[in-house]
Formats: sequence, structure tokens, C-alpha cells
Amino acid sequence: MNAEQFSIIVHPILAVIGVFPLIGIVSYFAWDTRQRRLAIKAGDKSSIPPSVGKNHVDIGKKLSTAVVIVSLIGLFRPIVAKNIIENRLWETDFFQFSFIILMFLGAIATYILLYIAKTKLWRGIFATLSGMAVVILGCQDGVFRRGDEWYISHYYYGVTVTLLMIFSIAIINEIYKDKTHKWRNIHIIVNCIALLLFLGQAMTGARDLFEIALWTPPPAFLLF
Repeated sequence: MNAEQFSIIVHPILAVIGVFPLIGIVSYFAWDTRQRRLAIKAGDKSSIPPSVGKNHVDIGKKLSTAVVIVSLIGLFRPIVAKNIIENRLWETDFFQFSFIILMFLGAIATYILLYIAKTKLWRGIFATLSGMAVVILGCQDGVFRRGDEWYISHYYYGVTVTLLMIFSIAIINEIYKDKTHKWRNIHIIVNCIALLLFLGQAMTGARDLFEIALWTPPPAFLLF
């Protein structure tokens, strides 16, 4: 494996090490949190400790952050290799080059600001800006999108789940303020969709590694 091929698998390596274990932990805590809530609502005593809810929120925040980071890394590699370096953008189109750099910095900065924002207005603003930066970066030349088969596209699944994770961070405070449980139900629906997309990510990501020329076919005589 050469350096170029290794750079291709940095994104999936980080996803396997940093994202998928957190998905399992968050899902486990989410189930326990719901079971405890239902038991208390029914007037029963739950053996699940009260700390499970806080653990779910804390690990959920880490999962959202990991997804955003891994997604940006997944976009960074093809944009740099297939667009900036291949086209020598710093010489041929300095405005585009500067714009891409600013979008990466903007996505990171606005997500950090979203993470620490307290008011609903600012969380909405920073979530929108962070999501827009991810979408704009995904539209740059060099990104492998599979646009003709968007319904089984690793890129479209990835961008969608990243936007859902940003949205989840934006509504955390509203979940605990809303007595009607509307935001909690939205949170459940959003993250069930995200879980399905994560499963799709695992399958489409493995498939796309072959199509991005990581795999070299064996000699013809070995195929028989």
C-alpha cells in the first residue's frame, strides 16, 4: 500500500475506530434511558440508574462531534488531492482556493460555536452555517458523489447523517425545556433515521473503496 492509498483509508479507519463504537454506546444508553422513563411513568421502580440519561447525552455529543470531524476529513482528502493539488488552484484560481479553505475553517468554527451556544437563536444560526459549509464543501470538484445513484451513495448518506448530527446538537436544550415531549419525539425519529444511515454508510463505504481504485484485481489465472 502506497501513501496515496493509505490516505484514502484514513477516513474509514477513523469511522471504524471513533464513530461506530460510539453508535453502539449511544444506542445502548438511549434504550436504557427510554426504559427507565417508561418504568417511572408507569409508577414502577427502575433498576436503571438516573445517570443513564446524562451518559446518553454526553456520549451523544461526542458521537455528533466525531461524525462531523470524520465527514470533514472524508471531504478534505479528495478536495485536496483531486482538486486543489491536481488543478494547482493556488495558481489557477486563488479565489476558489481561498473559498475552500474558508469553508473548512467556517465549518469547524461554527460547529464549535454551536456546541457552546446557549440561546435558541444562536444555536439555530450556527447549526445552519455549519450545515451549509458541509454541503458547500461536498459540492466541490473531486468528491466522489455517485450522483446518478444518489439513493445508494455513500456521500449523500454521509452528508445527510452529518446534518442530522448537527441538528441533534442544536435541539438538545429544547428537549429538556419542552413539557409536551415534541422535541424528544423529533429527536427519537431523527436518530432512528441516522442509525439506518449509519448502517448504509458501512455498506456503501466498503463498496466505494473498490471503486476509488484501492483494490487491484488479481491475475486472470487466479479468477478460475
